[in-house]
Order: sequence, then structure tokens, then C-alpha cells
Amino acid sequence: MARKPDEMICRRCIVVGRVQGVWFRESTRRKGLELGLSGSAVNLGDGSVEVIVQGPPGDVESLCQWLWQGSPMSRVESVECQVWQAYVAPGFRTG
Repeated sequence: MARKPDEMICRRCIVVGRVQGVWFRESTRRKGLELGLSGSAVNLGDGSVEVIVQGPPGDVESLCQWLWQGSPMSRVESVECQVWQAYVAPGFRTG
């Protein structure tokens, strides 16, 4: 059953540390799909990763907390999340 838009939240998180070249984006995509979320994980030019995630509040918060763990080879130094007001297409992509 599809959820109503008002039952969904969206967050934009910037993850800083050793998060590029260590399978962080793919691990994030897999965790997001496991939780039934939509979103994206994209490398930024400064070496950080931007994660946009949308779904039920509890599942979004679970992913936001998981970002501190990341992939086995990553070393996360900080995760900054903020409320995001944007349409997120179904599925989870990496870029």
C-alpha cells in the first residue's frame, strides 16, 4: 500500500570523512532499499557524500543513524542532516 505524502519525511545529509572510493554510496543504496526508502547518494567535489532520503519517519531516521557506520572501509567523521523539501523519485540511486 502506498503511503500518503504527509506520512513521509525527507532529509538531506552530508557525510564527511573517508567516504569516497570505499563503497559508501552503494552500501547506502542497499541499506535504503532494505528499509524501503527512496533517495540518492552522490559524491561531492569536496570529498563528502550527499544523501537525500525520503520515507516513513522511523525508517528515515534509521538510515540517518546508519550513515555514521557506513561501509566497512569508510571512516565517517561527521553527518549533518537537515529537513529537505523536494520531490524524490521512487527507488534509490547513486551518482
